[in-house]
Amino acid sequence: AAVGAGASSAAAAAAPASSPFVFDPNSQRPISLRSGIFKAIEAKWSSARDLALLEQAVEDYNAEIVAVAPDVASALSYRRLIVLPLDERFDPPTGVFSHGHVQTGDKMSLPKNFWAAIAKTKAEVPWLFEVSRVDGATGPRAVMPARGAEDPGLDKVVGGAIDFRSPSNYVFLPRWMMIALALKPRDVVDVRLVETVPPGSAVKLRPHSSEFVKIGNHQAVLETELKHYSALTKGATIPFDYNNKRYYFDVVDLRSAPRGEKVPMAKVQDCDIAAEFVRAKDQLKPKKDKD
Repeated sequence: AAVGAGASSAAAAAAPASSPFVFDPNSQRPISLRSGIFKAIEAKWSSARDLALLEQAVEDYNAEIVAVAPDVASALSYRRLIVLPLDERFDPPTGVFSHGHVQTGDKMSLPKNFWAAIAKTKAEVPWLFEVSRVDGATGPRAVMPARGAEDPGLDKVVGGAIDFRSPSNYVFLPRWMMIALALKPRDVVDVRLVETVPPGSAVKLRPHSSEFVKIGNHQAVLETELKHYSALTKGATIPFDYNNKRYYFDVVDLRSAPRGEKVPMAKVQDCDIAAEFVRAKDQLKPKKDKD
C-alpha cells in the first residue's frame, strides 16, 4: 500500500500542471466546475453560501441585541434585517382596506417579534417602523434612475406594517421605499418600532406629472390615496394609482401639529392634515449647467 501511494504521488508530480487528474487548489478549479452546467451549479452554490453567511451574521447581531437589551420591550422592538422586495403575494384579501395597495402605500412585512413588541409596549395606532441604512453594513447605494444621479437617496424612512409574517431576520419593503433608501435585494437595514413620530398638520407634494392636477377631483383623489400611508418622510417619492394610471409625488415639506414646525417625518393616519401641491416636476425649468 505504501509503495502504491508513493507511485501515485510520483505520477502526480510527473503529470503536467494542466492535467485533469491533478487538482491544485491554489491555481485552478476542479474540472467539474470549469465549464458548462457546472459553472451554473458553482454560481448557485456560491450564492447560497454567501446568503447563508449573511443570514448567520444577521442572526448573531440580533442575538446580541436581545442579550444586551435593558428590558423585554427593547429586545423586541429593534432588529437588523435583510431586505427583499414586497410583491403582490403580500396583497391582503379583497375587503381588507390595504387590498390592491401593496406598492401604493407605506406598509411592509415584518417578523413576528415586532407584533410582540407592540403588545409589550402597548404602542398606539398607527404602529410605525423606522427603516434605516446602516453605515458599514448596508451595501453601496444602488443606482436609481428614478431618483437621478444628483439625488443619492435618504438614510431613513418611516412606514407601517402590512403583516407580521416575514421570516426571522427579513423585511419586505414596497418598491418606492427601496428606491428612497437606494437599496438592493439582500441589503441590510435596521428596523425599529418608533413612537416619537409627531402627528402631521400639513404636507406639500410635488407631482411628477402635471396631468394629475388636471384631474377634476384631484384633491379628493389625494385625500383618498393618502389614507393608505400611515406616515410620510420628507424627500421620499410616493406613488398613487388613479384610473389605472400610476402617479408619483415628491414629499417636499412636512409640518407637525399643533405648531406647524418643519419635521422630517410625520403621521398622516388619523390626522387632520392639509395637503397642497407645488408646481409639477415636468413644469420646472431645467437647471443650467455652470461653466
